[in-house]
Order: sequence, then C-alpha cells, then structure tokens
Amino acid sequence: MDDEEEFLLLNPGPVPVTSDVLESMAEPMVSHRSTEFETVYERAQDGLEYVFTESSLSGASTVDDPDAGETLVFNGTATMAMEAAVTNLAGPADEVVSLVNGKFGRRFARIAERHAESTRVETDWGESIPMDAVADAVTDDTEVVTMVMNETSTGLLNPVSGVGRIARDHDVTFVVDGVTSIGGDAFHVDDWGVDVAITDAQKALAAPPGTSAMYVGPRAIDRIDGESAPFYEDLDWHIRKADQHQTPFTSAVPLFRSLAVAVEQIESEGMPARIRRHRRQAAAFRDGFQAMGLDLFPDCRGATVYSNTVTAVSLPDEVYGDDADDLFDGVDERNVSISGGQAHLGGQIFRVSNMGQLTSPQVERGVRVVGEAMADAGVDVDVEAGLAAAREYL
Repeated sequence: MDDEEEFLLLNPGPVPVTSDVLESMAEPMVSHRSTEFETVYERAQDGLEYVFTESSLSGASTVDDPDAGETLVFNGTATMAMEAAVTNLAGPADEVVSLVNGKFGRRFARIAERHAESTRVETDWGESIPMDAVADAVTDDTEVVTMVMNETSTGLLNPVSGVGRIARDHDVTFVVDGVTSIGGDAFHVDDWGVDVAITDAQKALAAPPGTSAMYVGPRAIDRIDGESAPFYEDLDWHIRKADQHQTPFTSAVPLFRSLAVAVEQIESEGMPARIRRHRRQAAAFRDGFQAMGLDLFPDCRGATVYSNTVTAVSLPDEVYGDDADDLFDGVDERNVSISGGQAHLGGQIFRVSNMGQLTSPQVERGVRVVGEAMADAGVDVDVEAGLAAAREYL
C-alpha cells in the first residue's frame, strides 16, 4: 500500500501520532512510584513547560518568570482539567463568567453551573463573542472567567488577549482552554493575562488520548483551594506531587511515556517553526476549499479570526442535513477520516484538522479527497482550482 492509499486521520482529535510515540507505549511496564517513571514524568513536564511558556513566533519566553508557574499532567482528558480549574478556584457562592460561542465554551459553562454561580456571555456558535458584553459581565465581584481560545466545534480563534485585559482590570482569575491551539499556535501566557492554561494530549500535542496538561501561573497558585475541589482534582495535591515528578494517584504509565516523546518532538521542531507550519497548512485548507467553491462556516469579525488548527466548512445544499452521509461515505471510501458538525451543527458543516505532524502532501490529499467526494455526491466543485490554491501555501 503506497502513501496515497494509507489511512489518513484528519479529525480534530485524536490526531495522527508518530511511530516513535506509538512505540514508546510498548516498553516494559514499571511502577508509577519508581524512579523510572519519575524520569518519564519529568521529561513530559519539561517538554510541556516549553510548549506552555515558549509558544511564540520569536521563540522567546511568554512568561516573565518561568520558575513561578507549575506544569501538571493529569490522568484524564481536558474536561477533567477544565473541571479542576473551576472547582479549585471558585466555590458555590462565587461567580464564574463563561464565554460561549461553541460546544466547548458551553462545556466550560456547564461545569461552572454545577459548582458555582454561573454567568454566560453567549452568542450563536460560529459567531464572534461581543467584547462589550464581556466587559459588562465581568465585575469586581467575579471570581473566574473561562474561555476557549480555539473553538474546535466551529473553527474560530477567540481573542484571549482582549478578555485577559478585562479580567486583569477586575483582578479576576482567567482560565483558558487552549486544547486545540497550545502546541500548534501562538500562546502568550503573561502578555494575555492568562492565569491557568489547559491543553489535551490528543490534539495539537499529537499524543494518544487519555492525558491532559495544565499550566498554573503564580496568581492562580496563590488562589487555589484544593479542599473545595473533587478529591481526584485537588490541585494543591497535584502540585505537591508534581514537584516530586509524580501524580497523586496511579498514573497511566504508557500514556505518560507517549506524551513525553510527543512534547520532545515538538521541542525538536521548535515552536516558531511549528506555529508557522500550522498556519500555512490551515491557510491551504481554507483557500483550497474556498477556491473549489465551498464556504467557510465561521463568521469572523473584529478580533475573532479563523482557527489555525481546525477548519470548519459549510455543507452545500446537495449534501446538507440527511444527505451529508453521501459526502462522509465518499471520504471514507478514499481511506480518509474527517468530522461532521457537533450537536445542532450535525449535517450542516464538516471539519478537518491540521494538528500534529501532518505533512504538506497529506493536507493536499485532504483537499483533493473532499473535493472528489463532493463531486461524486453531485456538488459542483472545481477540485483542480482547490488544489492549486492549497499548493500556493504548501
């Protein structure tokens, strides 16, 4: 089977992983309390600290004091980390303001509603969050603001820096879901006023699903109340154990090994080069799909822009709603996997990812396969025009 026939995973998580990442999970098992595991945890920590604090095009540190924050790895996906952030920083009587313009912003709000007094700043999925509404909602009585930087469900990149300024003006702890941006795009912790940043192994870090990571800045460390959180998510406990390169409970040893290898590969590539690559590939997807005659889904205005790791495209009438299976079946037949819309966007959009270690030929193949499947389903698309536009970037 040649490269053209090999299975290509373009879903926005899990994403393809390298052979070295896969092979690391097959090493002999060790105790999660052994010095061997502590070495693995430290490797993962060091690599994650690099990703969290040096995700800039210049390669310079994005934090004033790299030793002031703490990098944690969790035995659980990013939803666990989201809940840990909220419950360690806000109690039942505290207000959490959650910004919602997609599925994962809504998830943050739903977590807050279970554990605190929740206020939503909400707009239609795929539309820009109104910054004036954020400024009105966040007050000196607000304890935490939650925000999704890269809204995976809609392909939008939300304005973290603007919200961070509002949060700092009111001395509010700012928690950011960077799940599909950290490791693939710029992320400026201190300049953007971020107190807690969250990411997931299976997204831009390009590791298998099952673990997640958090950067806790010094302001947040001072405000954590682990006793108020669920037992498994006590961040005071996680921080104490992380200082020993351990987790409080049994660790998923193979997954920690794979994460360590994945973040070491990121550091080897270098964040500036990785950011530029992801931006080129995202532009190739966007321009390629538009050139063949398709429309992008998000409505980008103001400080909100298109994602550099997830591209969301509106489905034309011929493959809309119940007819969407005609497109997805055609893509599957070509041994490529893409994602549809989530929740009420099912049958309305499709999504592709360029997270991880995708090559230019793989991105080009994604554009071509979608175009061919569209044409087979009766959509009038210009596949060659789409490929030409994508190649301008690749």
